[in-house]
Amino acid sequence: MTCALAFGGCLTGLLIGCASGTQGSIEVDQLKDVLDTTAAAKEYVIGIGDVLNIQVYTPDVRDERVSGRMSVRADGRISIQFLNEVEAAGKTALKLASDIENGLKSQIRQPLVTVTVEVSSPLSISVLGEVTKPGVTVLPPNAGVADALAAAGGLTQFAHKNRIFVVRPRPQPTRIHFTYDSLTKSAGRASQFRLQPGDVLIVE
Repeated sequence: MTCALAFGGCLTGLLIGCASGTQGSIEVDQLKDVLDTTAAAKEYVIGIGDVLNIQVYTPDVRDERVSGRMSVRADGRISIQFLNEVEAAGKTALKLASDIENGLKSQIRQPLVTVTVEVSSPLSISVLGEVTKPGVTVLPPNAGVADALAAAGGLTQFAHKNRIFVVRPRPQPTRIHFTYDSLTKSAGRASQFRLQPGDVLIVE
């Protein structure tokens, strides 16, 4: 069975496995750069509900039209003058500042953008399947898969230790495969992988 290309259909297919076992998933060690969050382990990743302080200078004067405090909405975006909707969730402050700068270059002369996270929201992750306490788990920022499993009470006796998945909805629905052994080792991407807002953790 093949996942539907539409976002909703594909995400639903990924949540239920899309196919039995690991078919249709990506190994965590084979993630493309756009999905690889190893670097983000060293820097906070912006999440839904975070309050950001965005300052724009051009080149030495603060531009009041696009500067200010704003919250990341439930869709992961913020609204900025001249740019309208900007995706913020899942990015570091430096990455978001760079994206805003690039977007403003056609509207403002030599923009310099700084982004500061003033208030960070707890990371809420849905943990489903063969865990002791399935449901929504609240985690500290930059938590990993092992942290989420521990918060959910660990695996049940029926869990398949080689069939642990994270379904990530952005930038496109993706099902990422982990094994329990890889999560408990200090080396490799599995232990360095960081959860993001909107992720769903599934243990089969």
